[in-house]
Amino acid sequence: MPTVPQASIGAAAPSADAGAALGPAERRRIHITALIVASALFMQNVDSTVIATALPSMARAFGAEPIHMNVALTSYMLSLAVFIPASGWMADRFGTRNVFRIAIGVFTVGSVLCGSAQSLPALVLFRVLQGIGGAMMVPVGRLLLLRNIPKSELVAAMAWLTTPALIGPVVGPPLGGFITTWFSWRLIFDINIPIGIAGIILVTLFVDDVREAAGARFDWAGFAISGVTLSCLMFGFELAGRGLAPVEVSLAVLGAGVAGAVGYGVHAMRHPAPLLDLTLLRYRTFLVSITAGTLFRVGVGAMPFLMPMMLQLAFGRSPLQSGLITFASSAGALVMKPVATRALRLLGFRDTLLVNGVVSAGLLGLCAAFRPAWPVAAIYAVLLAGGFFRSLQFTAYNALAYGEIPRARMSAATSLYSTIQQVSLTMGISVAAASISAAMTVNGHAGPELADFSLGFLVVALFSLAAAPLALMMPRDAASDVTGHR
Repeated sequence: MPTVPQASIGAAAPSADAGAALGPAERRRIHITALIVASALFMQNVDSTVIATALPSMARAFGAEPIHMNVALTSYMLSLAVFIPASGWMADRFGTRNVFRIAIGVFTVGSVLCGSAQSLPALVLFRVLQGIGGAMMVPVGRLLLLRNIPKSELVAAMAWLTTPALIGPVVGPPLGGFITTWFSWRLIFDINIPIGIAGIILVTLFVDDVREAAGARFDWAGFAISGVTLSCLMFGFELAGRGLAPVEVSLAVLGAGVAGAVGYGVHAMRHPAPLLDLTLLRYRTFLVSITAGTLFRVGVGAMPFLMPMMLQLAFGRSPLQSGLITFASSAGALVMKPVATRALRLLGFRDTLLVNGVVSAGLLGLCAAFRPAWPVAAIYAVLLAGGFFRSLQFTAYNALAYGEIPRARMSAATSLYSTIQQVSLTMGISVAAASISAAMTVNGHAGPELADFSLGFLVVALFSLAAAPLALMMPRDAASDVTGHR
């Protein structure tokens, strides 16, 4: 596997050990940058899920059928799928800070327009605009952080970015239900306005613009192939997971996505500067993070889908009650943040991902044993612990991905990593829903019952468990200059 000179990594320091020499001012700048990026990503993560509970109210306002409102979700997903691969090239061409500010601005303007939409077609158009901003905001925000921190601060920085990814999908649905019930569905978009304005101002004031030289011309063919491929894969998983189309249609869409992926692989081998650079998989730490992280995220992506449904349909809890219980996993993620650096310094990436991966999968599988007779405190304890260990695993994968990547290839790495991450989270819902449907068929249930949800949790837990042994592909001291593990 490639070996990378120490000086080639890190935008703010010449060596991996520079973090030890950072003064208070430098550390404060790093923390401010991480907080700004995390806040913007939290806004995007919440927005992508908060709309789901407001769809019936929006349908009444537009005079549309509720089932047709799903296009408001799929249009946003389409924008993400098409534009995420272009984010790295855009950052190199126009500057990371500039693109991040523009992305926040586009997302905020899209939010304003969505909140003022008077028809379903207008809402769909404005959601596409929002998605363009969101597609740039996630990978470019990560790249902005990577280029402004020394390598020794990578784990701590990724802990900040892990938090919104884990909390957003859990906070979104209950927040959307609360706002829609007590106020107006239009306010779920308006809450992004002050966050977006503050984000643009703070990025301008506190974040340095660290650039790389502009690379080759834009890969238009790769852009088209990847857009179609990712759209087919994400929509195929969505159709299969939510039962929105016959099985044959879902399989056909997924098949088109797989064929497109093969076609893109051929294109990438022939193109001198492909939009998604698959040669990054030659770096062992990046390969492990991609493959194992994809399996692990099936469980992470399924959790916000499975838990609220089980609590409401099988336990008889209200949406508000289920939201308050589910939020315990987010609280665990918050507790983890200060622990991640110490854990990885003590155990290193390989042993942390192996041991913590087994623990995370076990706690996820334990959710299958939840029953209405369980004390609420016991459920809270399992969810709190599960959120803690899943967050540590997520942070480790995110930091490991960039441990060996040269600085000149960071933008390409963030594009590829963010693209695969988006697809893998969508897979979680599909796997969970397919497991529930299969259990209903075997058990002869007309609707999902408690036993069906239990099987769903066990299946996604097995996916997460399968990720843990892949850490053994790395040596024990892999990327030790990132963790400080010896």
